[in-house]
Amino acid sequence: MEKQQKGFVQYIAQGSLVKQILLGLILGVLLAWLAPSAAKSVELLGNLFVGALKAVAPVLVWVLVMSSIANHKAGQKSNIRPILFLYLIGTFLAAVVAVIGSMLFPSTLALVANDAQISPPENIIEVLRGVLLNIVANPIDAILKGNYVGILAWSIGLGIALRHANESTKLLVQDLSEAVTKLVRVVIRLAPVGIFGLVSSTIATTGFDTLLGYAHLLTVLISCMIIVALIVNPLIVYWKIRRNPYPLVFECLRESGVTAFFTRSSAANIPVNMAMCRRMNLDEDTYSVSIPLGATINMAGAAVTITVLTMAAVNTLGITVDIPTAILLSVVSVIGACGSSGVAGGSLLLIPLACSMFGISNEVAMQVVAVGFIIGVLQDSAETGLNSSTDVLFTAAACQAEDTRLMSDKLAQR
Repeated sequence: MEKQQKGFVQYIAQGSLVKQILLGLILGVLLAWLAPSAAKSVELLGNLFVGALKAVAPVLVWVLVMSSIANHKAGQKSNIRPILFLYLIGTFLAAVVAVIGSMLFPSTLALVANDAQISPPENIIEVLRGVLLNIVANPIDAILKGNYVGILAWSIGLGIALRHANESTKLLVQDLSEAVTKLVRVVIRLAPVGIFGLVSSTIATTGFDTLLGYAHLLTVLISCMIIVALIVNPLIVYWKIRRNPYPLVFECLRESGVTAFFTRSSAANIPVNMAMCRRMNLDEDTYSVSIPLGATINMAGAAVTITVLTMAAVNTLGITVDIPTAILLSVVSVIGACGSSGVAGGSLLLIPLACSMFGISNEVAMQVVAVGFIIGVLQDSAETGLNSSTDVLFTAAACQAEDTRLMSDKLAQR
């Protein structure tokens, strides 16, 4: 009996996290189907898990980025610049796919009244202004509110300043980052229990009946995200590493995308991505910066959401979209996506910005936002899964490409 207990504990602590998550998913669906009232009562498990991730993620970003920069040795090369390029080109191509998909399979909306009291940005200038204000926000306030733009700005600034500190100070910062990382690993191991609670309570409370009226819109939306995940991103990765990209693509979708799908927050999934990069033996100086940065600006899923819902509004109102306008919409979606927050539903508030390009009133645009919240059970989950898995994918591609280049240089020197 004691051996069985030890074996069970060992499986929980060291077993495959993906398999455990899938088990939690299956059990959650069964509970919601067989005992809906009991399923609603386990919502606390999901809320505790997501709350723990959201609590530890800002601190993790703060100490990891600061430690990475502070302990960066002179002459030691990182791959942040090529990763930034991959982030931007991936987000733009995702918006292009969404425009093409919306033109080939146009969706229309039964717009409804919306009484939600939310204030979306009115133009790109306001989005950029918000980003700049977030950069100079109080660092403590940024951590408390999960303002990742502010957290990144302060951690980068402090990291640069600490590069001139004593070695003992740098070692203290490094030890602090390792301590927080250990706490994160404990939280990550609780993912199966959290996802069990999230899935069972969501299905029992919401169901999928409300989604049937928007089946076509959801099909276009999620199909575009699948195309980006399985065709566009692999092409980008192949261009970077010059070999079959799909083993890496599927690994990122399985280990990062699945967890992000249920937590519905790129920011909350940062610890998962960091742990995955560590298991893949990627350059810590690179991923400790690129993963938090990706959760802020690498938003292919958000670009798809903004574009598809805006095009649905355009089709509903009978507005003609030419190619130059479609390209401009893609650019606006990229800027808007980069300005969206790393929390659930963050991209929806950028839809009025894109709608304003076509002269669509804010009142109508807010009705489109309301539709987005209705389909958010699947839309936001798929969006976050794409966003977060792509952070790891592009980071790994850049690191592997750099390793290949260095190996080729060594062989050439021989």
